[in-house]
Amino acid sequence: MEQYKQEFIEFMVDHQVLRFGDFVTKSGRKTPFFINTGFYRTGLALKKLGEYYARAIREHFGLDFEVLFGPAYKGIPLSVAAAIGISELYGKDVSYCSNRKEIKDHGDKGILLGAPLADNDRVVIIEDVTTAGTSIRETMPILYAQAQVKPVGLVVSVDRMERGTGPKSALAEIEETYGIKTAAIVTMEEVTEYLYNREYKGTVWIDDAMKAAIDAYYECYGV
Repeated sequence: MEQYKQEFIEFMVDHQVLRFGDFVTKSGRKTPFFINTGFYRTGLALKKLGEYYARAIREHFGLDFEVLFGPAYKGIPLSVAAAIGISELYGKDVSYCSNRKEIKDHGDKGILLGAPLADNDRVVIIEDVTTAGTSIRETMPILYAQAQVKPVGLVVSVDRMERGTGPKSALAEIEETYGIKTAAIVTMEEVTEYLYNREYKGTVWIDDAMKAAIDAYYECYGV
């Protein structure tokens, strides 16, 4: 596993973004682990997060694109942070763009924040976590309604590696449906492999009992 992925897993634990226990996902699934990027709450945390996204984007998609699009609401700071990270690490200046939940009819009108979208813009979509693929299905019509853009791919912080609406993973369904590549900074398999029976800051985050709970969850929802 690449060093930056190991560091990112520890980074998530440090900020309580990755937690273990009893949770319910947006799609209604009961899960023993939860990822909430809303817990990155400081300038330094967002700077580091943007750099992790930047590394994953460059590794999987390269830097030949114009716009980072972050769906509202969590995608807004993610797109900003990642655009800054790309500039800082690679000297590439890309635009950020996000949508509003409600269309604004005065001042800076419309549904978009940040850079406007233009025909033939190559766009990388950035999200926090994709479980069942619900958010991206809401995002794609918004993009295509603004301009004839060219989606390059979707990057998430953690691939939960779960089924979408059918037998394939949510990310695989997105690739098949929209013809775009998907990627993650880390997968849940990598998270489990790295933390299982490993002590980090005095705690074993995935012990035998938690590993059994994760395995049972994937028996129901894994691919």
